Amino acid sequence: MTTCIKKEILLKAENINLSYDDKIILRDINFCIKDIVRMDVKQGQVVSLIGRSGIGKTQLFKILSGLQKPTSGTVKLHNNQTVKAGDMGVIFQNYYLFEWRTVYYSLLLAAKQNDVLKGKEKETIEQYAADFNLKDELKKYPQQLSGGQRQRASIIQQLLKGSDFLLLDEPFSGLDVCMLDKVTNLLLQVSTSDELKTLIIVSHDIITSVAISDTVLILGSENGKPGATIKKEIDLIERDLAWKKDIKQEKAFIETVEEIKDCL
Repeated sequence: MTTCIKKEILLKAENINLSYDDKIILRDINFCIKDIVRMDVKQGQVVSLIGRSGIGKTQLFKILSGLQKPTSGTVKLHNNQTVKAGDMGVIFQNYYLFEWRTVYYSLLLAAKQNDVLKGKEKETIEQYAADFNLKDELKKYPQQLSGGQRQRASIIQQLLKGSDFLLLDEPFSGLDVCMLDKVTNLLLQVSTSDELKTLIIVSHDIITSVAISDTVLILGSENGKPGATIKKEIDLIERDLAWKKDIKQEKAFIETVEEIKDCL
């Protein structure tokens, strides 16, 4: 098993509740994400949020990003500040891009928000474009791209901004097998680019999500209780299932996937 320790809290969701009129959507959401420290590795955090369609994942996603206020409860970051819109890089399933600007210009605007990239925005954009097979698409407008291309451009857009937190809504949909492998590898590279880098993935693709995660949060309903809550948290580090190549074939991984499905 890989030796590591968990240190300070990077994100804490405490007593999150969300209701629309008399309908309870989310109930008693409590969890925290801690800084994972490994020897000789800049180890970020990758957390998968898994639940059935319509259970409230998108609403929780928006609350975590500061784009929606809960009815009650708080989400706080490592500086003990309540999260607000703009604190996190957010990649929605509808792949938001500026429709009236070329892909390159949209990416340039994102890069200019990141002081670390000052003076090297162009070369960084070109490198990401090459990594994501989008080099020939940079001069195009979003409406000229396929769904998969728009998705990859949106991922690059948020990576360029350089936020410590990156929330991804269904990042693996619309990708063919080859590009799926490339995107997952790139996300893993991002997660090890900085000690505080934290990815939160909402996806129906349980196998891919779990394969690159260190923690799984299962959002679901409980018998006799309204709304959805975190039914189970699975520490993949404790199960020796984190940070391994070709993990999908291991018996313990397959059993964990089945355990997750049984909780949904």
